[in-house]
Amino acid sequence: MQWVYWVKLYDSKFQAGVLAKRMEEDWWIYGYECPSEVEVFKSKKGRFGVRYSVY
Repeated sequence: MQWVYWVKLYDSKFQAGVLAKRMEEDWWIYGYECPSEVEVFKSKKGRFGVRYSVY
């Protein structure tokens, strides 16, 4: 499995979590395939990002 990383990093885990939840539940509205797995991660500099995988 390979991860696809979202371009933007966020200052809080909450902000990244909101994006992750929207990816899981709302992508079908825009015609995208829903990711099979979504994860919030912390970068080395302390900011938070979102990564996902699609089969």
